[in-house]
Amino acid sequence: MPADQSFDVVSKVEIQEVKNAIDQATKEVNARFDLKNSKSTIALEGDETVQLASQDEYTIKAVIEILSQKLVKRGVSLKNLEYEKIEPASNSSVRQKIKLKQGIASEPAKKIVALIKESKKKAQASIQGDTVRVTSKDRDTLQEIMGMLRGKDFGVDLQFTNFRSN
Repeated sequence: MPADQSFDVVSKVEIQEVKNAIDQATKEVNARFDLKNSKSTIALEGDETVQLASQDEYTIKAVIEILSQKLVKRGVSLKNLEYEKIEPASNSSVRQKIKLKQGIASEPAKKIVALIKESKKKAQASIQGDTVRVTSKDRDTLQEIMGMLRGKDFGVDLQFTNFRSN
């Protein structure tokens, strides 16, 4: 009897890539003529929040656009960003926080498990914290499930890790 095969469905943001994208975006903001003297800053707070500050709403939107381009170039999915409201700050400037979503929340995880069950494939899916473990006897079935999950939008970027033959 063949051994069980398994993999984990996860959603992670590579913090080092976010730091690199912030550095690149900061250089571009400081170099661009239309954003010079706008007092725009981009900073990473802890490992889960990016803090943006600028002189007005127009320039903060331009800074977000630049940051988004740099994140995409570095392979960080924009699906894992949660934008908060733009709020006023001191000296008539504005600021905005962007939360980095790590892990799969319970709602998308439940949708993933339900989709795998509805597919009638011979595989089991279980939620384990902020990951979903998928197990099957057949490796081809696992490959089909990966393809099926890639084709759906769960609101977060999915990665597949921890391939095992038990």
